[in-house]
Amino acid sequence: MTNRNHQTSFASFEYASKGRITRREKFLGEMQKIVPWQSLLAVVEPHYPKGERGRPPIGCLRMLRLYFLQQWYSLADEALEDSLYDITSLREFVGIDLGREAIPDATTLLKFRHLLEKNELSVQMLQAINTDLEKRGLLMRAGTIVDATLIAAPSSTKNKSGKRDPEMHSTKKGSNHYFGMKAHIGVDAQSGVVHTVRHTPANVHDITQGASLLHGQESDAYSDSAYRGMGKRQESQNGNGNGNGNGNGKADAQWHIAMTPGKRKTIKAARAQAGAVGRLARVIDEIEQLKASIRAKVEHPFHIVKNLFRYKKVSYKGIAKNAARHTVLFALANLVIVKKALLKERCNHVQKPVSA
Repeated sequence: MTNRNHQTSFASFEYASKGRITRREKFLGEMQKIVPWQSLLAVVEPHYPKGERGRPPIGCLRMLRLYFLQQWYSLADEALEDSLYDITSLREFVGIDLGREAIPDATTLLKFRHLLEKNELSVQMLQAINTDLEKRGLLMRAGTIVDATLIAAPSSTKNKSGKRDPEMHSTKKGSNHYFGMKAHIGVDAQSGVVHTVRHTPANVHDITQGASLLHGQESDAYSDSAYRGMGKRQESQNGNGNGNGNGNGKADAQWHIAMTPGKRKTIKAARAQAGAVGRLARVIDEIEQLKASIRAKVEHPFHIVKNLFRYKKVSYKGIAKNAARHTVLFALANLVIVKKALLKERCNHVQKPVSA
């Protein structure tokens, strides 16, 4: 046993003294610094097993780290277990020494995920991260941008039941048909941080979720042309206070909705005309460009989740399980969005180590 520990320590030293830092190591090092671990532990630990009977459970912090690795690298339970054996940087992030302890198996990861889903902790984790960002002045509440994205699901019926997932539905976008679900998000207009997430089948129209994506404190709301008429809908009227059913007496947000592509094309063509018509068209086009520049921030979280975290298709059957994972992905995407600001703020502050 002593010799094994000595060999492991030597291997760790050799790994730490290598010349080049990989992109994975850099990313994990940054996440280690900016993830509000204590706030997230406060959310999860009240529901985590206390180990009063049987074998003591793995530390809650370690399970959180494992769960986040699974989200960042889009790994199934078994794939994460294999990766931990293969990749030293992942073990270093979690704090596992193969010479002294075993790697948690896929079943342990599955149970932890089910614990988060059962207690609906994904939304609380998003709120915990956003509360931390708001305290640091990185989440403003003057304006919200709303948008939705399609998430594909398997459309094949070649399975045991011979049916598609009954909670997923088909929809048409342009000339293409899609099967799956939708993620609707409300994004802070200044920072681009996601503050609200909703999930529906793919056939639910974007406008039905528009009001629910507002937090009630914003004065302005921005959207694309799919939300035309949003301000006239019943849930957006003054009787509901802030337009999302909270009834807190706050004024409704002023909606700034993009022109339809056809009208925008007409406006662009009219810019070349002389006289008042051309001048008016130029003013309208500049206003549309300004609205588009604000709305562009809503695409960044989608880019991070779909391209950086590689979540382009549903992972599980049913909307609830996929919604739980997707909400956590957006919470983690928020940290990536404000990563530079957080690293700049914390570079002169050494975080106290948290025991696993």
